Amino acid sequence: MSTSLNSIKRPIEQELRLFEEHFRESMRSKVALLDKVMYYIVKRKGKQVRPMLVFLCAKTCGEINSSTYVASSFVELLHTASLVHDDVVDDSSKRRGFFSVNALWKNKIAVLVGDYILTRGLLIALKDKEYDHLQIMSNAFQMITEGELLQISKARRLDIKEDVYYEIIRQKTASLLAAACSMGAISVTKDPEVVESFRLFGEKIGMAFQI
Repeated sequence: MSTSLNSIKRPIEQELRLFEEHFRESMRSKVALLDKVMYYIVKRKGKQVRPMLVFLCAKTCGEINSSTYVASSFVELLHTASLVHDDVVDDSSKRRGFFSVNALWKNKIAVLVGDYILTRGLLIALKDKEYDHLQIMSNAFQMITEGELLQISKARRLDIKEDVYYEIIRQKTASLLAAACSMGAISVTKDPEVVESFRLFGEKIGMAFQI
């Protein structure tokens, strides 16, 4: 991991350790096959940029609390579900340098695993009555799906306009980072102007990252 990412994580190191416990627990299943796949996914986790943004934005606005931990697990679960489904859609055999779920367990199981992870995220938010998180993530996932379909519809054309390109990456990538930042903010404050400011902040980060 780069030195710059380590420095960004330093103010929230303790929170990220607790998040990892929360996230691992949220991925468990009583079904042996499903639990095996979940273990495989958890062991090959990414940089956890979205949970980091949740905690950093929350800490900027107030005191990190249980709602913040729900938001961090929720956004990482839905991000993970989207990756599992993306690998099926793109027929990808690798993810982060390792075999993808669909490469090891075939498409049918991969789709069901993605559905399970998505449902786990929704149930975590419902259990704690985090309706603001549900609203934010539902909007984000709608945008991700629309962005993916927009990209597919334009994929065979070589004359995509700049504004269409920006709309695709805003929906496909930036929307989830925007959701992470706004959920971090709304977990500690209900000021709509503050929450919207952090949503825009996340969206700009996502746009810059994808470009």
